[in-house]
Amino acid sequence: QLQLVESGGGLVQPGGSLRLSCAASGFTLDSYAIGWFRQAPGKERKAISCISSRTGRTNFADSVKGRFTISRDNAKNTVYLQMNSLKPEDTGVYYCATACVWVAADYWGQGTQVTVSS
Repeated sequence: QLQLVESGGGLVQPGGSLRLSCAASGFTLDSYAIGWFRQAPGKERKAISCISSRTGRTNFADSVKGRFTISRDNAKNTVYLQMNSLKPEDTGVYYCATACVWVAADYWGQGTQVTVSS
């Protein structure tokens, strides 16, 4: 079965950290750019970060620059989103997909919940 699976979400206090993983099964990620997206309660899904397939070039939404990093481990067929200095406004469901633009992806994960609250 071809799928992406996110993991690593949870409840964290403001200022804390989480590392999200996006693992592929049934196909290899190394030929895809991988994007992370967040959907906050009552809001539209927005792009958070993306990493290219060949050069590893990364980009980030302004709201997370300097706090989040994205990396890929092709040997593990996994992309990571390291989130530091988390804020309550980072709360939402985080999804990964095989493109930097949601509608352009071939595969999407089902999401992992991140809640930042004291």
